[in-house]
Amino acid sequence: MRIVLVGPPGAGKGTQAAYLAKDLAIPHISTGDLFRANISQGTPLGVEAKSYMDAGNLVPDSVTIGMAEDRMEQGDAAEGFLLDGFPRNLGQAEALDAYLRGQGLKLDAVLDLEVPEDEVVKRIAGRRICRKDSSHVFHVEYNQPKVEGVCDACGGELYQREDDREDTVRKRLEVYHSETEPIIDYYKAQDLVVTIPALGKVAEVTQRALHALGRGE
Repeated sequence: MRIVLVGPPGAGKGTQAAYLAKDLAIPHISTGDLFRANISQGTPLGVEAKSYMDAGNLVPDSVTIGMAEDRMEQGDAAEGFLLDGFPRNLGQAEALDAYLRGQGLKLDAVLDLEVPEDEVVKRIAGRRICRKDSSHVFHVEYNQPKVEGVCDACGGELYQREDDREDTVRKRLEVYHSETEPIIDYYKAQDLVVTIPALGKVAEVTQRALHALGRGE
């Protein structure tokens, strides 16, 4: 299966993508992983991306599209893939369609994780990260530490990242609405969109998505 996963920041795309990719036996291709891999390996696209990033500029769509196409051409993606964070705008969506047509392929579904905006803000703004180990993540409501402000695992100080502050989250949502949300209508016109309510336990949301794809229990 060839799937695109979309949804606002805080919808749980990364978490769901990992579970769905495992259940469907296809690679999870995320934009973040693409950039990290290309930059760390020093590929021509990675070098180009880093030059823009170091200058404080946005990386052009052409670079992101090139990275995604290279990844989709790897052997493990021959039978399908799950794209997370790509396409991010209409130009990227059109480029993806053109690439797939050139390969004689097409998307099977676009999963739209639906979460109310207030819930998105609550999820992200409530995060607290450990200064000693950023993999230790807590939440002021959903996953409280035993001692306020102290990491259960290592005793490090918990803090709120700048990107997680409410005003920043709302700005990220504005960008999502203006740049990414239009691709949902683009794919609806192709009858590809399946809306998945993303509230509830992680496993419940995964099962909803699998069921929508005809793979659920």
